[in-house]
Amino acid sequence: MKKTIIFMLLLVVAAAAGAAGPRVLVFYKTAGFYHQSIEAGLPAIYKLGQEHGFSVDSTKDSGAFTAANLKKYAAIVFLSTTGTLFDEAQQKALQEYVHKGGGIVGIHAATDAEYDWPWYNQMMGAWFLSHPKQQTATLNITDRTHISTKHLPAQWVRKDEWYNFKNISKDVKVLMTIDEKSYEGGKNGDFHPMAWYHNFEGGRVFYTELGHVNESYTDPLFLEHILGGIRYAMGKNKKWK
Repeated sequence: MKKTIIFMLLLVVAAAAGAAGPRVLVFYKTAGFYHQSIEAGLPAIYKLGQEHGFSVDSTKDSGAFTAANLKKYAAIVFLSTTGTLFDEAQQKALQEYVHKGGGIVGIHAATDAEYDWPWYNQMMGAWFLSHPKQQTATLNITDRTHISTKHLPAQWVRKDEWYNFKNISKDVKVLMTIDEKSYEGGKNGDFHPMAWYHNFEGGRVFYTELGHVNESYTDPLFLEHILGGIRYAMGKNKKWK
């Protein structure tokens, strides 16, 4: 209970201090596995908004997915969402949002959702398959020109929960891969994407597999990574301090 109260107070303080300008919606509904790191990720994204000139709202209510509501947002962040998230009307609202140029950011378990909706798989870029135990591994940054990765070292060694994927879209532009020789349990082979982006049906989509462990949300390199993803997803709908 104490942890929950502190968590909610952090959100209230962050929201009260939120910057004007573009608005981002953080969606964190979990109809499947619940990641404890959501409680670290939400305040971290509010803080990024404060520091970089965008306002942040958050909800786990899929009822927020209406055309009238979504048009307020320059980007939507799917923060470790899992399971079946939307009814048919809400699916349609999300599709219309993307088709009108909306931005999407997927963090970690955003690929572990909507397995009965192929469009979601195409949008997000892949579906979760499995993962081994949490362990340290080496990431290879394959594109160091993108706004989300230009600050990263060519090889980034860190501990997280490393997903194996299925139904990986051939249309995504890969930003980083994981070296399966550097850890145990990889199932995607020599080319195992871990972060990517693509233009999709009028919108802009960024996804990073990283973000399972709480420590990610105090790691400056990771925070700059997801900030870059948000900036990319917003496209021209941004004003930065």
